[in-house]
Amino acid sequence: MDYLEKYEEWCKNPVFDENTRKELLELKGNDSEVKERFYKDLEFGTGGLRGIIGAGTNRMNIYTVGKATQGLANFIIKENGQDKGVAIAYDSRRMSKEFSEMAALCLNANGIKTYRFESLRPTPELSFTVRELGCIAGIVVTASHNPPEYNGYKVYWEDGAQITAPKDKEIITEVNNVKDYAEIKKMDKAEAVSKGLYNEIGKEIDDRYMEELKKQSLNMSVIKEMADDMTIVYTPLHGTGNLPVRRVLKELGFKNVYVVPEQELPDGNFPTVSYPNPEDPKAFELALKLGKEKNADLVLATDPDADRLGVYAKNPKTGEYISFTGNMSAILIAEYILSEKKKRNLIPENGALVTTIVSTNMAGTVAREYDIKLIETLTGFKFIGEQIKFFEQNNSYEYLFGFEESYGCLAGTHARDKDSVVAVMLLCEAAAYYKKQGLTLWEQMINIYEKYGYYRETLATITLKGIEGQEKIKQIIEKLRNTKVENIGKFKVVEMRDYQNKTTQNLVTGEKGETILPISNVLYYALENDAWCCVRPSGTEPKIKFYMGVKETTMEKADSELNELKEAMLKMCE
Repeated sequence: MDYLEKYEEWCKNPVFDENTRKELLELKGNDSEVKERFYKDLEFGTGGLRGIIGAGTNRMNIYTVGKATQGLANFIIKENGQDKGVAIAYDSRRMSKEFSEMAALCLNANGIKTYRFESLRPTPELSFTVRELGCIAGIVVTASHNPPEYNGYKVYWEDGAQITAPKDKEIITEVNNVKDYAEIKKMDKAEAVSKGLYNEIGKEIDDRYMEELKKQSLNMSVIKEMADDMTIVYTPLHGTGNLPVRRVLKELGFKNVYVVPEQELPDGNFPTVSYPNPEDPKAFELALKLGKEKNADLVLATDPDADRLGVYAKNPKTGEYISFTGNMSAILIAEYILSEKKKRNLIPENGALVTTIVSTNMAGTVAREYDIKLIETLTGFKFIGEQIKFFEQNNSYEYLFGFEESYGCLAGTHARDKDSVVAVMLLCEAAAYYKKQGLTLWEQMINIYEKYGYYRETLATITLKGIEGQEKIKQIIEKLRNTKVENIGKFKVVEMRDYQNKTTQNLVTGEKGETILPISNVLYYALENDAWCCVRPSGTEPKIKFYMGVKETTMEKADSELNELKEAMLKMCE
């Protein structure tokens, strides 16, 4: 069935409601838009769904969500997990509430219990809840930091992490086997409640989650001592972070916490930002304005589902607020945790720091400093969560901290996904600790650079939307894959890794080998002097991403080298 036939089917079939059919009939004659909506099914990838909200097979709507949920239900029944139930959370985006209820009632119609939050909650709390309630799976309806027109649907398994192999492929198969939208089972909410299938959760889980977060605190006494002198500005960017972030900071003892009023309340239209992403400097405009008014020590932002944290801290020499990359804030938290644990002789012999192949190489230097194991995974926090599961199953390592460059980290094992609430908590605690010593967080960051070297990283992206864009992304990757790259600009390539073909080649010795991580469409170039770069298509957005990093003896040299590497990398793709 081609895209026009699918379009006609959706316009006429009574399975689809009147509003859906009306929306589509208004597109008649707009062939390019019809094609974009129907040329393929919205792909249920290894993490779930993500797409633009609207009617059509290639859009986020109650039918594509229903199809995904019916496939998940079929898999849960095969696994005999229906009595364990599924935890469900949702964020502030448009249609999140409706999609989450649709998912719950579809599962209920299949005889599967659900535990749905009464109102919006952060993604990391959903991860916590799956394990806390002993559920077989979890669902969170969110598109994370994507623009307002997007929504998404992420699936977690009973270990609390997003689905990984082999479960991901098995669930994808079940979803793809749902060929007809009429197969999606539905149930009346009142009936589901009366049968004990549909259950609302809220305060009790919130309280347990908070208790787990506070266990990660290392210096409660310092917070109390410095509480009057610390000023924090925070924005949830219209998302889910407002209540849990304010609560944990208050319960720890921080007094001067100011929330950006224009961005405090949940709003899926994100009226004050075009892109609710704490990686984007534009998202901080209102927060920095308030930060300057309050002379804040820290200016913080979480994304809509509160798993990512953006940070600005003051440079006391210039009075300006400096942006921290995800690598910088994570390393600062890691150094704080590890140095404090070392003082107290609390670092275990089998301690581990877990990160991804596209995160800073400083992680390896830090791990060596504290004599702990560094474990690298593919991009995606689900692989870090998976490592925690392996540690527990094998009694191999004790998880100390994990992070990825995309502004996400996790202290503790209460969740198996990145958690900006615990990150805010620890970063503020670290700020209080260092302020007692007369240091700002920026000055402490400089101390870390001086200790380990000036590791600097950046990310470049090329956005290529639509059908043609997808094809262009494939062409760029394949061109690089089939080209022997000996130099990237002035940087000599030492080793090239192709995670798709599971091959490595040392360009100095000629030695060939195999990658040990799962197959993934990623190319990695290890360069001389601990520099590196990596290319991969985004799994959730129409982008190709270029990650890179360098190490130098000063900030100025490192930033200059990084700019040169970035230009050379992008030039290779012209």
